[in-house]
Amino acid sequence: QVQLVESGGGLVQAGGSLRLSCAASGRTFSRNTMAWFRQAPGKEREFVAAINWSGSNTYYADSVKGRFTISRDNAKNTESLQMNSLKPEDTAVYYCAGDKRSADPKGSYEYWGQGTQVTVSS
Repeated sequence: QVQLVESGGGLVQAGGSLRLSCAASGRTFSRNTMAWFRQAPGKEREFVAAINWSGSNTYYADSVKGRFTISRDNAKNTESLQMNSLKPEDTAVYYCAGDKRSADPKGSYEYWGQGTQVTVSS
């Protein structure tokens, strides 16, 4: 059974930082693109960041570019999202995703985690 488990969410003040982690089990994602998405209350899920299998290419939503950094450790089958300069509008449930279904790294993915809540207070 393939599982993606997120951790690291929580409550932080605006301007603060959090680091999210995603641990994969059941299969290796070392040859697959992995990504982070988020969903705020009352809004659709949106793309945040993606990283290709080697880590040589990364992609970011304009809203997080320069503040968030995605990384991965293929030996540990994990990915991370370092979030700095957090804003109240970053408040959402953050989801880890693995193995994209199309060429677009911002598109749909085969596997999803259950999500971790990030709340940024003003």
